[in-house]
Amino acid sequence: MTATLPAVRSAATIKGHWIDDWRPEDREFWDTTGAPIARRNLIFSITSEHIGFSVWSLWSVLVLFLGPEYGIDPAGKFLLTAVPTLVGAALRIPYSFAVARFGGRNWTVFSASLLLVPSLLAAFLIRPGVDYSTLLIIAAVAGVGGGNFASSMTNINAYYPDRLKGWALGINAGGGNLGVAAVQLVGLFVLAVFGAGHPGLVAGIYIPLIVLAALGSALYMDNLSQARNEKRGMRDAVREPHTWVMSLLYIGTFGSFIGFGFAFGQVLQVQFADVFSTPVKAAYLTFLGPLLGSLIRPVGGALADRLGGARVTFVTFIAMAVGATTVLIAAQLRSLPLYIVGFIALFVLSGIGNGSTYKMIPAIFRRKHPTDHHEARRLSGAVIGIAGAIGALGGVLVNLAFRQSFLTTKEADAAYLAFIAFYALCVLVTWAVYLRPAHQRV
Repeated sequence: MTATLPAVRSAATIKGHWIDDWRPEDREFWDTTGAPIARRNLIFSITSEHIGFSVWSLWSVLVLFLGPEYGIDPAGKFLLTAVPTLVGAALRIPYSFAVARFGGRNWTVFSASLLLVPSLLAAFLIRPGVDYSTLLIIAAVAGVGGGNFASSMTNINAYYPDRLKGWALGINAGGGNLGVAAVQLVGLFVLAVFGAGHPGLVAGIYIPLIVLAALGSALYMDNLSQARNEKRGMRDAVREPHTWVMSLLYIGTFGSFIGFGFAFGQVLQVQFADVFSTPVKAAYLTFLGPLLGSLIRPVGGALADRLGGARVTFVTFIAMAVGATTVLIAAQLRSLPLYIVGFIALFVLSGIGNGSTYKMIPAIFRRKHPTDHHEARRLSGAVIGIAGAIGALGGVLVNLAFRQSFLTTKEADAAYLAFIAFYALCVLVTWAVYLRPAHQRV
């Protein structure tokens, strides 16, 4: 009992919100001290990340407000959704570094506060007559919301023991991913109540929420001193072949989720223009896929904890190829019910895959370094940041694939064929690297 007291005192007595003693793999420390602190940080991490995702996804909603008076064709709208996805993906690498440099709590406060910039710009500058280049700039600034995910996941990864990482990372990411569905529900509310002439209200609703999230993070989150000892993690992770394999797989899971989340409403309006003749009609459906995909993500992490991340990921990619094939057939048959079923299945499956692929990362490095928990945690945290950044590029590729397909053929069939081929590639890679009998399974 006396051996536990210094640990309790060290973790509980926090000066400047810095914790110097953190040993989540020590069961006694975790049960008596670690779990409540980790849970509190997880709650506020989810809150800030959730709003970050909403701001990042703003343009998946705002493009529905850009009617004929804005003079923007479907290809131009797909570009407006691709730009914040690209910026958010690029920011994920420096955001991952920032946790080690500034502390998880400190960076969360700053990154949450930064969300005010794109929200204010969107709230006051989007109106008929605004030139397209201005809209592109406003959309690009919204990309700062995409970086929040990487810093949040890197931070929470350090708080939880290996046996709970799948659950914790799944809950953290799932709560953040819900921001995509939430902003679409906000957009639906504004469209239904105020009409398509008030796009600024969508962003304006988030301004007080951002302030509250930043204040909550400042008051209730902590920094882990040990995070500052994870130096050169990114450099070492870049040299790891597993980093690039997992990044490829994450393009297929998270890239699909965020890409479809940004594009779904536009695709519905273009592919089934006779049914979705107004933005509000499309908005009634656009939130459903991201909502289900976000809610199911922790299930993917929990299944990976139980069955193994590679096995769950492998089956998920097979099912995603089937889902994309269903969407392709539905598009050719002009069957809206089958189309929606296929797309919703893709959202759900990508959510499961998001949870299982992230669970694979700490498992891979735990197997590589079975006696060195610090090294395993150092590398897995860095790989989470890199894979999160590259995976988000999948969202850009999804929107560009739709844009090019519509520009070339006026249909999305070519994009669906590309998705099917990529999911098939991910099936082969997952089996070859992580499931063959000659390899240790993760």
